Amino acid sequence: MSETRHTLAGPCRHSEEIRKSRFLVQAAPVDNAAQALAFVREAADPTATHNCWAYRIGQDYRFNDDGEPGGTAGRPILQAIEGQGIDRAAVLVTRWFGGIKLGAGGLARAYGGSAAECLRLAARVPIVAMARLGLHCDFALLALLKARLKDLHVEVEHETFENDGVALELRLPLDHVTEAQARITDLSRGRSVARPLD
Repeated sequence: MSETRHTLAGPCRHSEEIRKSRFLVQAAPVDNAAQALAFVREAADPTATHNCWAYRIGQDYRFNDDGEPGGTAGRPILQAIEGQGIDRAAVLVTRWFGGIKLGAGGLARAYGGSAAECLRLAARVPIVAMARLGLHCDFALLALLKARLKDLHVEVEHETFENDGVALELRLPLDHVTEAQARITDLSRGRSVARPLD
């Protein structure tokens, strides 16, 4: 089962009015829990009635009802994230109460539905498993290596110039590792060998 997971291409927003209450959904891609919580803190409106949120990053998830009845806000937002097949994302739904009570079912539909609509409309990118490689190469080979690895989506994370050459740390899609290693060995005529760093 290698179903491709997606994350958001960037931050997105969506707003709706439901029975006189205004709901503003803000969502963003995040890499870890600290980023997710920082996004919620920055995007929350302290003048609103409620700022309810959820995030999912792989197996890690959290949600918060922010004063709404238990299970009527945070969990439906999390279910919207999962239902849209999104990972590595945080979603905040801010509500300004408009005077009409929605009831538990109505709240769950409003929070979950508005979050799902925001995510449905959002631009997505596939989550690509990444790997890191380390190698040492001659100065003369550096420009050629960089040029010939570009089409494999290899990024140079660090390069350290030493007396006898350059130490490189590369980041690239996991499914390009074998080809990148072979290319490095060929271009260097066996003098440079790329080894996994993780």
